[in-house]
Amino acid sequence: MEKLPPIRAITKGPKFHWFAYYDKLQFDPTCRYALGMEVDFQHRSPEPDDIIKVGIIDLEDDDKWTELGESRSWCWQQGCMLQWRPGSKTDVMWNDRQGDKFVSYLMDVKTGKKRMIPHPFYTLSSSEPIGVAPDFRRVNDMRPGYGYAGLPDPYTDELAPKDSGVFRVNLETGEQELIISIADVAKIPFPHGDLSKSKHYFNHLLFSPDGSRFIFLHRWRGVEQRGFGTRMLTAKPDGSDIHVVDDYGHTSHFIWRDPDHILAWASHPSHGNAFYLYEDGTRNVEVVGKGVMTQNGHCTYLPGNKWILNDTYPSKEREQEVYLYNVETNKKVSLGKFHTPPEYSGEWRCDTHPRFSPDGNSVTIDSPHGGNGRQIYLIDISDIVN
Repeated sequence: MEKLPPIRAITKGPKFHWFAYYDKLQFDPTCRYALGMEVDFQHRSPEPDDIIKVGIIDLEDDDKWTELGESRSWCWQQGCMLQWRPGSKTDVMWNDRQGDKFVSYLMDVKTGKKRMIPHPFYTLSSSEPIGVAPDFRRVNDMRPGYGYAGLPDPYTDELAPKDSGVFRVNLETGEQELIISIADVAKIPFPHGDLSKSKHYFNHLLFSPDGSRFIFLHRWRGVEQRGFGTRMLTAKPDGSDIHVVDDYGHTSHFIWRDPDHILAWASHPSHGNAFYLYEDGTRNVEVVGKGVMTQNGHCTYLPGNKWILNDTYPSKEREQEVYLYNVETNKKVSLGKFHTPPEYSGEWRCDTHPRFSPDGNSVTIDSPHGGNGRQIYLIDISDIVN
């Protein structure tokens, strides 16, 4: 039996803790501090008045938790978008709701100074003071569990509204503008079917490492459709030069490998359902992890791009595996299998969503396997990757 790397809980009960999505910066650049969220209930949808606390964990001081603030705009899968601002040693950001508006905060954790920005964000650029976001009201209307409760979608009766879509927010001035409308993207021809009677929305935005482009997923549901269709697109930070990267209708989790390549679980005529590496701006695509990474998961590249960090959804035995995949050898190294009880399902499931530290030596996961609800765990992978 293979020896598993050391793991420890960095949060504890009686309250529940998690960080949520896999593509956000949980660690500061020094790798000493990790961010997390705290809540006192599980196993139901958030209601408009449910508040979560956001905090910082000192990994070098007995995993001490220090509260930073709170949020009324959050979901189980992605929290309140809590994350370090790219390139900053002290700035963190998260979303909140004030009255009938979603807003965000930019906080210097060293000085405690906090500034409100009058709009929410989803992903932040590493090269300029901007963020982009979908319409969270629309997301919550179309796929509860990924948007925020509290504000209804004003365009709920419209299939493809012209005034909803991707918004860009300037973090310095607080100005927001609609840069890509749902109506315009819904008009881009879809070669595999008629989308004219479907209801459309955007979700899952992510800037490239250099900030030159961002990904967004265009999703739709038909009248008779049980699930949703998806295509992956990229654009420049001002919303121009839109490119359809994958239009086969089944794109799922993705990550930028570098400014020109995107790894994504998708369906493609070449190999069916698999992980693929797409070259942005072209039709070039190749399969990755053939015969090894055979299940959809939350994928990221460790620094240097030699390793892919990934996980699985629960097996029949309710085990979620977290693993590293060596790109050169096509081999997998398990970091552990973590039991998730059956009550963690649907909207309030607890995906492990593995995240890595900037030095590539540590991985954090969210998991209820310890028996005290969802908590954050730290795995030491230094012996494996070094």
